[in-house]
Amino acid sequence: MTTPSADDARPATAGRAPAPEPSQPPQEPAPDANGQPPLLRLVGVGKNFGPVRALIDIDLDVPAGQVTALVGDNGAGKSTLIKTIAGIWVQDHGEILWEGKPVRFHSPKDAASYGIATVYQDLALADNLDIVQNMFLGRESLSRGRLLDEDSMELKAAETLKGLRVTTVRSIRQPVASLSGGQRQSVAVAKAVMWNSKLVLLDEPTAALGVVQTRQVLDLIKRLRDHGLAVMVISHNLNDVFEVADRIAVLYLGRMVAQAPAADFDRQSVVEYMTTGTASANGKG
Repeated sequence: MTTPSADDARPATAGRAPAPEPSQPPQEPAPDANGQPPLLRLVGVGKNFGPVRALIDIDLDVPAGQVTALVGDNGAGKSTLIKTIAGIWVQDHGEILWEGKPVRFHSPKDAASYGIATVYQDLALADNLDIVQNMFLGRESLSRGRLLDEDSMELKAAETLKGLRVTTVRSIRQPVASLSGGQRQSVAVAKAVMWNSKLVLLDEPTAALGVVQTRQVLDLIKRLRDHGLAVMVISHNLNDVFEVADRIAVLYLGRMVAQAPAADFDRQSVVEYMTTGTASANGKG
């Protein structure tokens, strides 16, 4: 059984005044790049851990073909929200809509069956296995003789990496332990999208990466969007956020205090929302 992390279990009111009630009127669903309703929509979603209200009446739209950045200070509820979408936690109230229809995820397998793939910060890659073995770990292809179908796995892995323009790896048979941070992130993303994913959740994808590796990952995020996937990125790096995000959603003490196209924000307004739950009248947002 999974237990709450420190970020999950931190009281929504610990050490600060309660978050102000959102002043914005209810928003219409954010359309995707083709003008369709959002791929994923959360309506009034809440999650409690005993007396701790980790998420409070969360409304969130995640359109297909766009990058949605989820930002917030430590303890704001980002991890809990991602884990609820990914099926690790089940919401206590509210509704999750997938392609306009109510769904309820009781496990990560449930979420994956709808096309939701999550790449956590630790990447969950096995260093002692090569790229192909990692991409098919637990989903190995078998031949008619019930042996590993190495040829088909190599072909599919190579096609997936090529489709995402991941060209910096020397060989798809090199051990993951030999890869750089950016290459490892690329392999983890390719592994996630290889199984017909529609939404990719990325948890701090550029954390601890150098400049060149960060550029590789940001370009990869843009290519996911260009392939029509919905992407949700958790990041503390506002430079990265403003480079790739089409929409920004800000959590503060378990509440969604702002959600709009990225062009409606500037860095100052995002920081103000993250630290106080409101933004000054003369700033964007």
